[in-house]
Amino acid sequence: MALFDLLGRHWAMGVLWTLSEAGPCTFRKLQEKCESISPAALNTRLKELQAAGFVHRVAEGYASTDLGQHLYDHLCSLGDFSKEWAKHLHAQE
Repeated sequence: MALFDLLGRHWAMGVLWTLSEAGPCTFRKLQEKCESISPAALNTRLKELQAAGFVHRVAEGYASTDLGQHLYDHLCSLGDFSKEWAKHLHAQE
């Protein structure tokens, strides 16, 4: 449940997703890629994701750790499932 609590926080999955797909990003580049995230929210999410071991600091800024990349792979599977679920819901309408 702790993982779902962390990932359910505003922008947590978006930050991890962006870093996993885009590779290392500076704070400013990551904020641009996340579009509507405030600097305060981004700073908070980065601290939380770092404390959880999913994100770390690198020379280029921030990046997913191996553990973060592994979680991202699982999130992709969940994303695929959600697309199937959406089709199922629309078929019932």
